[in-house]
Amino acid sequence: MDDHTVIALIQLGAVFFGLGLLGRLAQRVGMSPIPLYLLGGLVFGDGGLVSLTNIGEFTHLAAEIGVILLLLMLGLEYTAGELFTSMRQGWAAGVLDIVLNAAPGATIALVLGWGWQGALVMGGVTYISSSGVIAKILNDLGRTGNRETPVVLSLLVFEDLVMAAYLPILSAALGGAALLTGLTTVGVSLLVVAAVLLVAARFGRFVAALLYSENNEIFLLKLLGSALLVAGLAESANLSAAVGAFLLGIAIAGPAAHSATKLLEPLRDLFAAAFFVLFGLNTDPSAIPPVLGWAIVLAITTALTKIATGWWAAKRQGIAPIGRARAAAGLIARGEFSIIIAGLAVAAGVGGSELAALAATYVLIMAASGPIAARFAEPIARKLTRTATPAAADPARDTADTAA
Repeated sequence: MDDHTVIALIQLGAVFFGLGLLGRLAQRVGMSPIPLYLLGGLVFGDGGLVSLTNIGEFTHLAAEIGVILLLLMLGLEYTAGELFTSMRQGWAAGVLDIVLNAAPGATIALVLGWGWQGALVMGGVTYISSSGVIAKILNDLGRTGNRETPVVLSLLVFEDLVMAAYLPILSAALGGAALLTGLTTVGVSLLVVAAVLLVAARFGRFVAALLYSENNEIFLLKLLGSALLVAGLAESANLSAAVGAFLLGIAIAGPAAHSATKLLEPLRDLFAAAFFVLFGLNTDPSAIPPVLGWAIVLAITTALTKIATGWWAAKRQGIAPIGRARAAAGLIARGEFSIIIAGLAVAAGVGGSELAALAATYVLIMAASGPIAARFAEPIARKLTRTATPAAADPARDTADTAA
């Protein structure tokens, strides 16, 4: 074994062990580990305390796999029927979500002189909530059966479908594609999305039967192999690998989807951690102070716009004020998708290190504040409701508000 391999193994082992310690710390304090993973990358990246020079190839490939697994498992959470239903019921709130939450990021990008490409990138960064972080929040706080939870999930599904169209548009724009080429790419992407959803709705059980096996080893090999294969084919067709993985997840239906989720969860967490660390590794910590003020402005503004979106969407469904508050605060967290979008921009040379630093700092703030806001939204709302309206303290109303 040569010296380069030995050093790479030592560095890689130290990184994964350190990530485990950071994950444990996040668990102890009740927050998402994403901010700590980003911080870890900042410490060991360019301009950090220690520079890791021997594991770049591995971390890059691991990060790509992490993105694929994140989106594959997100797709496994939904069926095609659920997506269609969510679109019908939540499209108005979804449109409001786009308008309120993409505008602040796009505006900041234009102010900072990053042009229309930067505006397109930052609009996506501030628009999309973190499905992974929010799903974990709902589970940790025991809110999966609450009346407002379908509203939150409906908005997340709408955002994921928007991403299916947005990512090809972004890739074409960042790649300098001509208008006709970009429109063709988007048109093909939308046709593929529609075709896959149709196949998933009518023939999902056959896709599941093809992949499923009672032997975990065989099932895992089929799942991972098909995900990487579909992602590669999607990229070769000028589509997003992430969207390809998401659509594959949707196409796997029934008990196979549940088994696949349990089987892939450890792998997803491992490779997703590598993705967040890689983004931190590619961000120069010295670039953060100049953008910290803008990151705070964006964080405050988009926290308020997400709260407005969630409150209005829950109100339309007849949810009581306390449930509206939970839905509103539950949408604040940003995470994996925001980093994916910013990573595409950095790879294309848009915005330079300043955009990467702003996105990383923004996600750090939002990923950390999202779980905190979700935790304290209910007690604050109860206190304010009881102060404003004594009748709101009626236990019967509180019970109805949290009923499944």
